[in-house]
Amino acid sequence: MGRITDTVKLLLIVNVVFYLGSQFAIGHDQSMELFALWFVEHPAFQLWQPITHMFMHDLSSPMHLIFNMYALWMFGSPIENALGQKRFVFFYFSAGLGAALIHTLVNYYHFQSGYDVLISSGITPTEIADMLSKTLQPGSYMESTRIPIEAAQDLFGSYNIPAVGASGAIYGVLVAYGMLFPNASLGLIFVPIPIKAKYFIPGLLLIDLFSGVTGFSIFGQNIANWAHLGGALFGFIMMYYWKKNSFNDKRWY
Repeated sequence: MGRITDTVKLLLIVNVVFYLGSQFAIGHDQSMELFALWFVEHPAFQLWQPITHMFMHDLSSPMHLIFNMYALWMFGSPIENALGQKRFVFFYFSAGLGAALIHTLVNYYHFQSGYDVLISSGITPTEIADMLSKTLQPGSYMESTRIPIEAAQDLFGSYNIPAVGASGAIYGVLVAYGMLFPNASLGLIFVPIPIKAKYFIPGLLLIDLFSGVTGFSIFGQNIANWAHLGGALFGFIMMYYWKKNSFNDKRWY
């Protein structure tokens, strides 16, 4: 592993500052309300959240932050060295914004699907609005009502659970790494056998796709699989375009 690059170092520091500040200065609830990425029709949604959510992490456990920062340290510096600083900054934030876009679109689809089911079941818009304003999970809130629980969970989860984390941008960086260094050997902690990047990274994306489509999460609950895939997609598009146009001869320093 080579020297950590300046931009990656700054990103690591900012992420840690956001985490510590949210824990000890601002407070969990207020920091989540301000900086996490909320559903676009939620009262807490703000225009800056597609950016700030990239620096927020699960405050209940430092492992979310640690894993993301480890991946950024491991893969970010080689990509910044290859692209140049300015292009890397553009790439990182574009992948993160792409992740936010795809996550929001999928969230809106789930929200609208749940909304349509509830309306077709005879639930009024007023009743739906009342449900969405509750902090209780829909299962406990509507045990005795006629509302279909799965539709209510889709609606409630899409509306009331915000997205946090740098994972979308980091998945873009992972894809860039796989495209630039396809034969580099990588491995997971629980998979001791090294796997080449050109196999490892697509395999990781397939796991996210499986989890996103089926709802069965292999790596745990509350993982924004579609945000991962969105960051990877935007990262692939940018790298494909730049490689095709020989970006090494036109680096942004």
